[in-house]
Amino acid sequence: MPIDFQKIQFLKSAAMLTQLPQDTGSEVAFVGRSNAGKSSALNAIAGIKKLAKVSNTPGRTQLINIFQADAQHRLVDLPGYGFAAVPQEIKLRWQQTLAAYLEERASLRGLILLMDSRHPMKDLDENFVVWSARRQLPLYILLTKADKLSHSAGLEVLRKVASMLETLHPEATCQLFSATHKIGIREARDQVERWLK
Repeated sequence: MPIDFQKIQFLKSAAMLTQLPQDTGSEVAFVGRSNAGKSSALNAIAGIKKLAKVSNTPGRTQLINIFQADAQHRLVDLPGYGFAAVPQEIKLRWQQTLAAYLEERASLRGLILLMDSRHPMKDLDENFVVWSARRQLPLYILLTKADKLSHSAGLEVLRKVASMLETLHPEATCQLFSATHKIGIREARDQVERWLK
């Protein structure tokens, strides 16, 4: 049975792992820098405009937000890493919670890593790619805001990131993506569905 993305709805927010749903079924998690457009991408892939709250202020996602299509299939919006206008102690707590989720969650089937296509593979992004390779976590990179680049510039960024992945995480793949201009939504949705099923 295909995943009915139109039935995805917000389930709950969790400040700690003990508040997450039972660790069964399958989950796909969205992760990235605080200004990479995670919530917009999640909404576009689900095809539901206001599923995840979109903010102009980086770092507003301070909890693990769970969305479910049914009891066994979930999407997870993780707190952004990198720049966020929050105290250092909160950033540290996010990092610890994020690491614990990624290391301990048995139902996690894959990670959608979002990077701004105009500024890809910053140090934190590269560190995350290397870490996910070590943990043998399946990784799919969306190079967001691709509409801000010319066609040729977008293809050059895609080539550059794909080349870096050959060394950093050979199993990972990447694509150009734009939530506003509907670039790459079908491909991203197909990847999410493959992991969930």
